[in-house]
Amino acid sequence: MNSQRPGPSRNPVGGHVPVAGGLHSVGLAYAHDLKAETVQVFVANPRGWATPAGDPRQDEAFRAACAEESIPAYVHAPYLINFGSHTEATVQRSVESLRHSLRRGRAIGALGVVVHTGSATGGREWSVALKQVREYLLPLLDELTDDDPFLLLESTAGQGASLCSRTWDFGPYFAALDAHPKLGVCLDTCHVFAAGHDLTGPDGMRRTLDLLVDTVGEGRLKLIHANDSKDVAGAHKDRHENIGAGHIGEDPFRALMSHPATEGVPLVIETPGGREGHAADVARLKKLRDS
Repeated sequence: MNSQRPGPSRNPVGGHVPVAGGLHSVGLAYAHDLKAETVQVFVANPRGWATPAGDPRQDEAFRAACAEESIPAYVHAPYLINFGSHTEATVQRSVESLRHSLRRGRAIGALGVVVHTGSATGGREWSVALKQVREYLLPLLDELTDDDPFLLLESTAGQGASLCSRTWDFGPYFAALDAHPKLGVCLDTCHVFAAGHDLTGPDGMRRTLDLLVDTVGEGRLKLIHANDSKDVAGAHKDRHENIGAGHIGEDPFRALMSHPATEGVPLVIETPGGREGHAADVARLKKLRDS
C-alpha cells in the first residue's frame, strides 16, 4: 500500500488482520504484507464481553496511516452480540459491547462496524425478537453522528433461528430499525451462499445482488466479506474457503465486482491459510477485478 498509488480502485481489496500487540504496529504491518487496500479489525475479544480501552498512540497512528494511504478501515463487533436473545443479560451485554465497538470505531477512523444480525433464541417468535432488536438497537443508532461509523448488518448462513439469512430477510430487519440513515449492509458471500442463494452460473451473483438492492435500496451495501464456501449452496454451514477453492468458484467474484451495487464497495477476505493464504486470496481477487 503505497501512498503514491493512484486513486482508489472500483473495489479496494484487503483482509481481516490480527492486531494483538498493536493496532498499527501489528495490524497495518500485516496488511502491508498482504498488499491490502482495505482492512478490518477486532477492537475486543470476538468471543468475549470485555470492552478494553485502546492504546491512544496506536489508535492515532493507525488512523493517520489509513488516511494517508487511503485505506478504508472497518471494525467487526464480537460474535456473542445478539439483540434477539431471550436472555436479558445477553441483550444488555450486547448493548454495551456494540456501543464499545462503535466508539472504538470512531476513535480509529473506521467507516463501518459490522455486527451479526443474531437469532431468536429460546423458541421465541421471529416478530417478538425483531421488536426487541428495535427496542435495544435503534437507540444505539440514534446516538451516532455524521462522524461515527455506519452500523453494518451481516446476515448469517441460516443456522438455527437466524433473524436474517436470505436477502429478503433484511427487509423486516431494516423496517424494525426505521431504515435508519446510519444503517448499512455487509454482505458475506459464504453466508448468503450457505443460506440458499446460489451465486454460481451465468447470473447467480447478479440475481442475488439485485434482490438485495430491491430489499434495502441503493447505497446500503457498504462492505463485502469475500469468502468462498467449503459447502454447497443451501447447506446452512458457515465454513469459509479460499477464493476459487470452494463451491462458489472464481467467476461469481468477477461478476460481483462488475455489478452496479458494488461500485466503490471494499472487499475483505476472512479465509483460511494464514498470511500466505491471505496474500494469495487478495492477489486473486485483484486479478479478477482487473481482468
